[in-house]
Amino acid sequence: MPHSQTSAPRDSRAGARLARGASPWLLPTVATAALSLARARRSGAAKAVAVPATALAAGMLWFFRDPEREITQGRVISPADGVVQSIMPWKDGRTRVAIFMSPLNVHVNRAPLAGTVTSVEHIPGGFVPAFNKESENNERVVWHFDTELGDIEMIQIAGAVARRIVPYVPQGTKVEQGERIGLIRFGSRVDLYLPEGVEVAVEVGQKTVAGVTRIDRD
Repeated sequence: MPHSQTSAPRDSRAGARLARGASPWLLPTVATAALSLARARRSGAAKAVAVPATALAAGMLWFFRDPEREITQGRVISPADGVVQSIMPWKDGRTRVAIFMSPLNVHVNRAPLAGTVTSVEHIPGGFVPAFNKESENNERVVWHFDTELGDIEMIQIAGAVARRIVPYVPQGTKVEQGERIGLIRFGSRVDLYLPEGVEVAVEVGQKTVAGVTRIDRD
């Protein structure tokens, strides 16, 4: 199946920001790095801590980046940065597109279509790696959107490292296509269910960019 959309990011680096929901991880890390750097000249112990603490803080800043995107025109666009892990026909006629997000991807997820959020349900569960089949029982947040294509279901699945999913918008919110709707901290997975009759335009192994890569075909 040929790719119908380039997966190269179209980020506006000048407009890059940090993701909402990053503070509990980011602030202690940055504070530790800043304190150890301030004391490094007077303390050998602080100097020893400063290097790894600064590296970790820099990594956190990278992990929680939230770049602006030029949103693609199309019926269904990718809700997540990552790689298409599987494309599976469902018993009810829908098609599930599973996108694996590594710790190096942007972790902010976006609305695949414009519509109204009809349901946001948090389901407790385990934390096995998101690429594992048993991840179906991981902690997750199940979204439903009322759209021009009808009900669209999207599931944010926590992974082995990701221990918290942070929804940005509540039930009843009207969202634009490509609007930020939530965060999964670190590596995870996002499943998108396409309605019956909607043809998939991506293939397994293809890289996706939230708000940029088109998922369906005309």
